[in-house]
Amino acid sequence: MSANQKSSLLCRPGTLSLLLLSLFAGVLASEAIAQTPPPAKPAPDVIVFTNGDQLTGALERSVGNNITFKSDSVGEVTVSMDKVKELRSNGNFVVLKKDEKITRVSRHPGAITFEDHTVNVAGTSTSAPEAVQDKDLAYIIDQETFNKEVTVNPGPFSGWNGSVTGGATIIRSTQDGTSFNAGIALIRAIPAVPFLPPRTRTTFNLLETYGKLTEPTIPQTVPPTPTAVAKTSIFHTDAEHDKYFTPRVYALAGTSFDHNFSQGLNLQQIYGAGLGWTVIQEPKQELDVKADVHYERQNFQPPTVSLNLIGSTFAEIYHRDLPGKLIFTESGSFIAAWNDFNAYSALAAAGLQLPVYHRFALNVNVSDNFLNNPAFGYKKNSFQFITGVTYTLK
Repeated sequence: MSANQKSSLLCRPGTLSLLLLSLFAGVLASEAIAQTPPPAKPAPDVIVFTNGDQLTGALERSVGNNITFKSDSVGEVTVSMDKVKELRSNGNFVVLKKDEKITRVSRHPGAITFEDHTVNVAGTSTSAPEAVQDKDLAYIIDQETFNKEVTVNPGPFSGWNGSVTGGATIIRSTQDGTSFNAGIALIRAIPAVPFLPPRTRTTFNLLETYGKLTEPTIPQTVPPTPTAVAKTSIFHTDAEHDKYFTPRVYALAGTSFDHNFSQGLNLQQIYGAGLGWTVIQEPKQELDVKADVHYERQNFQPPTVSLNLIGSTFAEIYHRDLPGKLIFTESGSFIAAWNDFNAYSALAAAGLQLPVYHRFALNVNVSDNFLNNPAFGYKKNSFQFITGVTYTLK
């Protein structure tokens, strides 16, 4: 089409009117979009207490008969259902009963109401309404938490928590000395939230204490006497995976490796499986006891030969949160050998963690390694007192 033909087409009254109408419609549409109000916020959740008081905010969860509710005015509060007359929540929640086994099967969430000792879950297009008496209630969990902690099986590198510890001492004078200690303590609990019963738990620990002190002979002799060197190397690492049968009883599989230059121990290896029991499980303290059957191999400095042992480890681990955000930990274990009663060992440790700044804390630890059959000329006990700085990963 030539330029004259295009100009002639644009000058036609019908074409010009169509262009103007399209332009006007576009302007109106853009103004309508700009003036469209944002979507309305959902109405807040409401708790009506038996005394007539009301609290607005958001329902977070319920564990047993205790409701956790977050309000802008008073923050997060936990109230018993016997003090609640009515509860209305617009969120999507999953309700689990006391006699119900928690599995990774997906559930249909719905809005929650509570009245006359009954929790009601609204139905959807694919699910019917549900009513649960408060005496039969185990959990009320929001949909996001349920999907993340129950239905999804996280990958092997996700969900880890723990701390890293380190300390060092350096001396440069007539004597040259260097010593350091380092530690890693990791735990991966599934589910990660503490209010759900545990399904699995994986732990990994690594400790290393290394020191070297050199001292020249004074006065020096002729011919020269070599510089005296004293070394310290104490290494321990272990890993354990727990599979829970009940919220307190679990099966375990674990391994550990130890090297202690102070006892002439080149390497001790342990591979075993057993059972564990959480005797105390409270928000501020926890006590676990466990026992296993394992294969153990000990290799000492020459001329002692290596030992192949069948034994058991009897252990306990205690954790307590103290006032002022202090954390106390204590553990002990006795390792017996059934095919050589003389080849037993034990380990005891205790530590206190003092918060300093944000995730940093000062730690003070003591430990004692006892080996009944050390290499010839070495002592049975190896005692350590260690201080350092701890950084909490999460």
